[in-house]
This record gives sequence, structure tokens and C-alpha cells, in this order.
Amino acid sequence: MRRPFTIGAFALVLALVVAACGGGTTETTAAPATTAAPKPFRVALVAPSAINDLAFTQSMYDALISIQSDMGGESAMEIAVTDSTFVVEDAAAAIRDYASSGYDLVIAHGSQYGGSLKEIAPDFPDTSFAWGTAGDTFGLPNVFAYEAASEEGGYVMGVMGAALSKSGVLGVVGPIEVGDAKRYVDGFAAGATAQDPNADVKINYTGSFSDVALAAEAARAEIGAGADVLTGTAQMVVGAIGVAKDDGVPWFGTQADQTQLAPSFVVASQVYHWEVVMKEIIDLMGQGTIGGKSFTIDLANGGEVISYNPGYALPTDVKQLAEDTVKGISDGSINPPRP
Repeated sequence: MRRPFTIGAFALVLALVVAACGGGTTETTAAPATTAAPKPFRVALVAPSAINDLAFTQSMYDALISIQSDMGGESAMEIAVTDSTFVVEDAAAAIRDYASSGYDLVIAHGSQYGGSLKEIAPDFPDTSFAWGTAGDTFGLPNVFAYEAASEEGGYVMGVMGAALSKSGVLGVVGPIEVGDAKRYVDGFAAGATAQDPNADVKINYTGSFSDVALAAEAARAEIGAGADVLTGTAQMVVGAIGVAKDDGVPWFGTQADQTQLAPSFVVASQVYHWEVVMKEIIDLMGQGTIGGKSFTIDLANGGEVISYNPGYALPTDVKQLAEDTVKGISDGSINPPRP
């Protein structure tokens, strides 16, 4: 079969003819070598709730999107997400799949995933893993750990809550007594009693991170017991915030800015900025360190920020009280309870 005469072959023949006609030699210049585009840094996030939960998962997702923008967009950093993995076994499967697929950093964003990560990470010694909220790397050289000093923002919220309360009764809706959830609850209670030693802080742990109905039920019970200020933590608090909105009770948020859930009743939110530690982790990876270190976000390093709702008429003296408390925690003159 006759082979087609390509453009490249035609160009070669033409060059030979020109050289022959010129009666001299020709000098060829090599085509410039093409440089392959650098591969993007690949990050996978496995999380227990939706990326728009206005709480735990969204706080990490927003941080990764911020870092991606700073790095130059999707061509520089690729983000894959498996969210709403309430079932630990499903999360473990996703973590293993991402590691098997060659992701540079796999983030197991949930304290409930620690046991699984402890088993998975040794099977992928060249992959970096990060998990929280906890400070334990399990002694593994490829595991980073991160946590939030959420008791700090919790303390600030408790001070404000007690200052706003008329009944002296404050309600707290918690999920399970672990990680940053417990730290926040303990901090809120300490701040409230520091502001008002007679404050009655009613704490109700629902036993679930995700049960919205249980959170709503707990909020109703606390209002029924006289609470005129509410707070809570974890993704299930959307139920409690709905009750606060319906009953006109001020709400204090944490993890993400929860203002949009009750624009007239959310007073302020402690917002997590995980990019503070995630940037450091990525920088360390670039230097060859793939794990073995723990990190904490707090008020002093900017990993936790108090975001006030401009739509809530917060008295000037209460806001100043909050600002003074933030300053005191940051400089060490005020010490919230530590785990």
C-alpha cells in the first residue's frame, strides 16, 4: 500500500532541493524543546458533611479554595472532594482510593477518621495525610495533625452571651464530647461564668454530629428552661439555629459564619481559617517534610477570627468587651480552659 505523502515529508524534499540549487551546505537549527507544563499539586478532602454546611466541612473547603486561588488556580492546585461521608467505613474507602490515585495530600477532615487513617497511612509511605481536629500524628512520618483552639472563640462568645442575657440562662447544643466541639462548649461555659458568676449554662450533647432534628429538639428544651441566648457547634446546628430564629433568641456561631441562617439573630461567629495551617503544611511538603508535625489555629495566629454580624444591633459596650477579651486571650492575660 502506498503511504500518504505527509507535509513533513514534503518539507524535507523541498529543503534538499533548495540546498542542491544553492550549491552549498545548509545549516539546520534544532526546534526549541517543548517544556511540559508542571503538574498541579493534588489535594483530596474527605469530610463528614456537605461543603456548604456553614460549619465544619465548609471551613476546610473554603480554606482550600483560598489557597488554590493564591497558588494560581486549578492549573496549580487540583482539589477533589468526597463530602457527606458520615459512615466512617465509606470515608476510609475514599481516603485509600485517593492515596492509591497518587494525590499529594489527602485530608481526613474529621476526628472520627483517626483510627482509619492510622491503618491506611503506613500503606502509602510517600503520600502525605492530614487529619483533624486532633493533635496526634500517631508517630507516623507521613501524617500531619491539626486542631482548633476553639475554646478561645468559645470563651469570647460566652462573655458576650452572658452580657446580653437577661434571664441569666444560656443554652448550648453540642454534638459529641470530642475534638473542637467539646473545646468550644467548655470555652463558652467558662466565658459566660467569667462574665456572670451566677450564669446558668445548660449544655445538651445530642450524641450526633449530623442529626438536625435532635439539635432542634435540644434548642427548644433549653429555651423552655429559660435560655434567652443559644449557641452550638457541628453541622447539625442548622436545626438549633432555626429554632433560635423562630423564637427570636440570639445565636452565637462557630466554625463558619452562620449569619445567613438567621440574619437578624446571629450575633457573631467564630470563623475558622484553616488556610493558616494548610499553607504551612504545603510549604513543608515542598521542602521534603511529608508529615510528623501538629498544628493549631487560634486567635493569635489568625486561624480563628470573630466575625460580627452587621445586621445585629450589638451594643457598643458588649462589642468592646468582646474585643478586650480577644486581646487578653491573644496576649495571655486571659486563659480559657485548655484540654
